[in-house]
Amino acid sequence: MYPFSCDTFVALPPSTEEQRIIFGKNSDRPCDEVQEVVYFPAKDYNKEDKVECTYIEIEQASHTYAVALSRPAWLWGAEMGANEHQVCIGNEAVWGRDNADDGEALLGMDMVRLGLERADSAEKAMDVITELLEKYGQGGNCMEDECGFTYHNSFLISDRTEAWILETSGKYWAAERVEDGYRNISNQYSITTKIDKEHPEMREYARSRGWWDGKGQFSFAEVYSFLTTARIEASGSRFCEGRNLLEKSNGHITAKTMMDILRDKESGINMEGMYMTTGSMVSVVPRDPALPGVHYFTSTPDPERSVFKPFIFVNDIKQLKHTCSPCYGPDDPAKKKPRFQSKPDRKHPLFLKHEVVTAIIETTKEKGKMIMQNMRQLEQKKMAEMETFLSSGVEDSSLVVNLFSSSVEEEMIAYSKP
Repeated sequence: MYPFSCDTFVALPPSTEEQRIIFGKNSDRPCDEVQEVVYFPAKDYNKEDKVECTYIEIEQASHTYAVALSRPAWLWGAEMGANEHQVCIGNEAVWGRDNADDGEALLGMDMVRLGLERADSAEKAMDVITELLEKYGQGGNCMEDECGFTYHNSFLISDRTEAWILETSGKYWAAERVEDGYRNISNQYSITTKIDKEHPEMREYARSRGWWDGKGQFSFAEVYSFLTTARIEASGSRFCEGRNLLEKSNGHITAKTMMDILRDKESGINMEGMYMTTGSMVSVVPRDPALPGVHYFTSTPDPERSVFKPFIFVNDIKQLKHTCSPCYGPDDPAKKKPRFQSKPDRKHPLFLKHEVVTAIIETTKEKGKMIMQNMRQLEQKKMAEMETFLSSGVEDSSLVVNLFSSSVEEEMIAYSKP
């Protein structure tokens, strides 16, 4: 059984409060996969430098921006993340009429990271991704095993002023600008007739394949999608449920609203079972450029049993050791060919402790209830503290340079606090 779940959301004024953009994503992956949260500072490079992505090496940019990423621990890219310019990106697997390429190229998750590292706005990030798509293509196994699971990608990209939906099929793509209100994506094409940018040959390719007659109104989703599969039907249900949940809070969407949506099990957005929500992210980005964005990450499975912990971009942040998985270098089975002959232990310190706590919650009612209360109280406390920075800015960066790491330490204490 292949995964068929993932959801990404964005809400912009006037659907939000306080002139803020709210971004959120659940990363739904195999239940035994570890998701880590990592930070990489801005860096300058020489002209001849290369960067080794998950499967292929490409030219490095002359400068990369600081990024915070939530990613499956075995690969280079990321399921979701943000950069120092408050650009946020999440990607989704999509399947259309064309088969996804199983040859090793750039993963959609690689393009998430590359877009964040190389762009200071949502539109520029979209341009980065589409240029990389044209030059290197997308493809390769998206799971840490030999199953050969491949897909095309869609992306939701936001910044302080707007959002873009980018949906791809091979090298072809369409993009839609979102300037207000709310939008969500799941594992299906969702761009219809409102296309603000596109691959110059996208329509002609569809006409040449007999998918479009070249005369009628062009809907990207209708032309490029499968008509129906079980996977598409499941994502369609989640897409509608997600939109309904956003609509319920329209005009008053906050970080808490987004966290509640990501925790919603009835809708299927918070997925359980063989494939489950292994990591979640919520970002709060004020439109005022003088104010910082606050990016909350769980780095643990099931947001209902996790704490959203805040991260703010400032200078001198160190690597987030509590949510960094062990590194195996060139001996990593994901790097050696043939790939994925074994699975090393990728559990980071927070994951290990959370694993124990999850077992307690499931088996010991009273103690489990107490731990859950401690976790929620910590999350509420952190969110209240963040309101000061979101409203007044960060005058002393030393107050937040270790914000995420110290929040993880408090979470670990909350697990055992009486």
